[in-house]
Amino acid sequence: MPVSTQYTIQSGDDLTPERLEALNAQLAKFSPQEVLEWAIDNLPNLYQTTAFGLTGLITLDMINKISVQRQKDHIVSLIFLDTLYHFQETLDLAKRCVETYDVPLKVYKPVDCDSVADFERQHGQKLWENDEDAYDFLVKVEPARRAYDELNVKSIITGRRRSQKGDRAAIPVIEVDGTGLIKLNPLAYWDLQQVRTYIRANEVPYNALVDQGYNSIGDWHSTNKPASKDDERSGRWEGKEKTECGLHKDYFKMRAAFMASKKAKQQLAEQKKQHQIADHASPVLEASA
Repeated sequence: MPVSTQYTIQSGDDLTPERLEALNAQLAKFSPQEVLEWAIDNLPNLYQTTAFGLTGLITLDMINKISVQRQKDHIVSLIFLDTLYHFQETLDLAKRCVETYDVPLKVYKPVDCDSVADFERQHGQKLWENDEDAYDFLVKVEPARRAYDELNVKSIITGRRRSQKGDRAAIPVIEVDGTGLIKLNPLAYWDLQQVRTYIRANEVPYNALVDQGYNSIGDWHSTNKPASKDDERSGRWEGKEKTECGLHKDYFKMRAAFMASKKAKQQLAEQKKQHQIADHASPVLEASA
């Protein structure tokens, strides 16, 4: 049963709080596939962002089925943020999904970086430990905004679910972030058991690490097996009070914090340079005296 709408959605500005509330009241009653059908027909410049987690894979499979039913090529292109620190299993899965579903995949990496060596040459080793916010901005937030700008993205499909808890515990099916980007969370009300059941029943390709006990898979340095059976994302950022990588935080605050940190580092480097110049000049002055 399709979700009705009495207005055209051209951007996030068209979704006032009142309209969002009304839409969410309707969308919450429908299956994820029905939500996706509505989104394909009504949301502007729609893309799916994915790191090929279980929820994103289900969305990919559902969109593929919708595309086949409509006798079209895969309708919604994918955006994949290659942080350069993904597990090899994740990269292998991305390639397999492109081949299985014949889906367009737009890959975005940190600026001017094609490898870990490139990134660490510019930003140092283990930046995720030395400046976690800067790391998140450089490998996720900035590439995502660059993708949205270059592709003129107005709406994205995410893999977030309420059962993942943390900042996701109360997410609606549809929302608009501070930049005006429309975010659709079609499986917001599904739990992990429903996700696993769909994956098995529909023979959806999935990450080989799942069979080793991983539920939520991100960068290799911040991913462990879940520490709690009741919290499927408890293996991410273990020991830290953190549940998101930055993509779903306030973009403007993230950017402002990054720029402030960058300026502080530049000032510190300049001070060190001046001190070195002064230290080098002192013996010369003493000798000439």
